[in-house]
Amino acid sequence: MAHLLRSRVPTWPPPPRGPSGHTHQEHDTGQQCYDLLVIGGGSGGLACAKEGTRWGLGGTCVNVGCIPKKLMHQAALLGGSLHDASHFGWEVAQPIRHDWRKMAEAVQNYVKSLNWGHRVQLQDRKVKYFNFKASFVNKHTVCGVSKGGKETLLSAEHIVIATGGRPRYPTHIEGALEYGITSDDIFWLKESPGRTLVVGASYVALECAGFLTGLGLDATVMMRSVPLRAFDQQMASLVTNHMASHGTRFLRGCIPLKVERLSDGQLQVTWVDLASDRKDTGTFDTVLWAVGRVPETGSLNLEKAGVWNSPDTQKILVDAQEATSVPHIYAIGDVAEGRPELTPTAIMAGRLLARRLCGQSSDLMDYDNVPTTVFTPLEYGCVGLSEEEAVARHGEDSVEVYHAYYKPLEFTVPERDASQCYIKVVCLREPPRLVLGLHFLGPNAGEVTQGFALGIK
Repeated sequence: MAHLLRSRVPTWPPPPRGPSGHTHQEHDTGQQCYDLLVIGGGSGGLACAKEGTRWGLGGTCVNVGCIPKKLMHQAALLGGSLHDASHFGWEVAQPIRHDWRKMAEAVQNYVKSLNWGHRVQLQDRKVKYFNFKASFVNKHTVCGVSKGGKETLLSAEHIVIATGGRPRYPTHIEGALEYGITSDDIFWLKESPGRTLVVGASYVALECAGFLTGLGLDATVMMRSVPLRAFDQQMASLVTNHMASHGTRFLRGCIPLKVERLSDGQLQVTWVDLASDRKDTGTFDTVLWAVGRVPETGSLNLEKAGVWNSPDTQKILVDAQEATSVPHIYAIGDVAEGRPELTPTAIMAGRLLARRLCGQSSDLMDYDNVPTTVFTPLEYGCVGLSEEEAVARHGEDSVEVYHAYYKPLEFTVPERDASQCYIKVVCLREPPRLVLGLHFLGPNAGEVTQGFALGIK
């Protein structure tokens, strides 16, 4: 876990004065004092520290999330474009092959360059960086432990917790931890994962299965219930229908029971169909768990600082100011209860918090109508309410849905299937027919959606 610290004057507690009256930045005990201490080197923490882990700086998004995910998604899309190219007059040598090792090396090198860039920016902005594992000693003091086991006490007037989350392992399943991997691992594999079982119905599960299929690998998704539960369910069905028609297999209504390693090195997975109670098995090269995330709060000793967290999710309870139960301790990003697990929101929340702490602004983060995109092979972008949420909030008779299927121009010449390219707008029925939500399924959904998001805001 990375720790970022920024020192300005005055400090807390007041540093001791020497005989000449000058202040010292370090107590006789070796305790260092800062105005702002940020625990966590991810998007929110970096934004907060610069404005006002196991991996390098940048957290989940840079190292094992948005950045490598979207680059591998792009690699898969390029494979589709190569198949289209001959229709536009390009002579492409057949068969088209993909080199996982070459792609992985390029992606990983880019991620490492971002790590270095973040470190340089911290130095340029006079932010002190410690690579420590942190835990609270009291309301103003944190103990940082280095890899070598050396302890350092750090005190600050304000403390921001931005430790994010990690993928959840289903440890109740035999062999899950021993033989499975998560999204923390898939982007750093040096060799192709081969035939892969992705367990889960989240956007992480579908995105990973999607780009694996696009790269020519055999990918199967096992899900207990509905896909993309937090999203519009009509759109979720179109997403999975498109994936299924392009080679991704789905095991619906199934849960894994155990994972075993066979003598040839392959993994044998046993699962049960919940509807029929019938057990089945399959062999895979890789099993990827995408069954949710847990906040990185367990080792922080929050109780020593008096910081409250949710007994259900273990996320930290915060108010509109991002403040915890202790007024000078804040939490932003994925570790905070009720906040969207999205990099841009964590970045903006961190910046706004830093500005408030510096007295530069009183603006609060607005978490309503935040646009998001699921980078499945056919991308899904949305902003605002799903149709289900709109009906639940306003009643079915008060909601009108405008919708259309369409065919992207780039699909016409290669005669691509456009049966899942779809857009719908969820509105209030009565004038002025306020737009409650917009949902777009098709190429470049992220770019399309962010433009409409401005209008909806």
